[in-house]
Amino acid sequence: MPEDRAWQRMLSGRRLDLLNPSPLDIEISDIAHGLARVARWNGQTEGDHAFSVAQHSLLVEDIFRMIVRDATPEHSLAALLHDAPEYVIGDMISPFKATLGDDYKSVERRLQHAIHLRYSLRPELPAALRKQIKRADQIAAFHEATQLAGFDSSEAARFFGRPRGIAPHTIRLVPLPARKAQDAFLQRFEQIEEIIINKTGKL
Repeated sequence: MPEDRAWQRMLSGRRLDLLNPSPLDIEISDIAHGLARVARWNGQTEGDHAFSVAQHSLLVEDIFRMIVRDATPEHSLAALLHDAPEYVIGDMISPFKATLGDDYKSVERRLQHAIHLRYSLRPELPAALRKQIKRADQIAAFHEATQLAGFDSSEAARFFGRPRGIAPHTIRLVPLPARKAQDAFLQRFEQIEEIIINKTGKL
């Protein structure tokens, strides 16, 4: 009998071990490709295209910069990559994640640590930064819920809180085709990368 396989072959040619992921097997092209083809809300959104995790990540990073005026480029990169493990494990809605418990979370955490190390971020982000990214994530979720997923404002506020500090008219969501979301994600990553390299000389 063949051994159980715990790795996935990526389009880049990398083989990523899900149980012991190496930063050396992380490629931004794989992340962008995967996230652009993973649907938020289990695909239960309006429009001709799914609202992808790649597009969600761009939204969260944009909102993060709106609410954290003194954010460093490294902080912006952390916000952009906050859901990056989902390029491998997919996007599971919160109620289903809760049923899986620590097994799911431990795989997700190991992948996140490897991704952070690959791009010169701290494996475990400071608590204050995690809280800021989480707030941006919840604001994004509120707008996605009300604009795309059929929630009314009161229901979305109950689950995600009200998006205070962000004018409602500043966020208008139109789901993009996978290739456009992928290209936009890569372009934003490269913009942040260039800023970091110019500042520090390395990434």
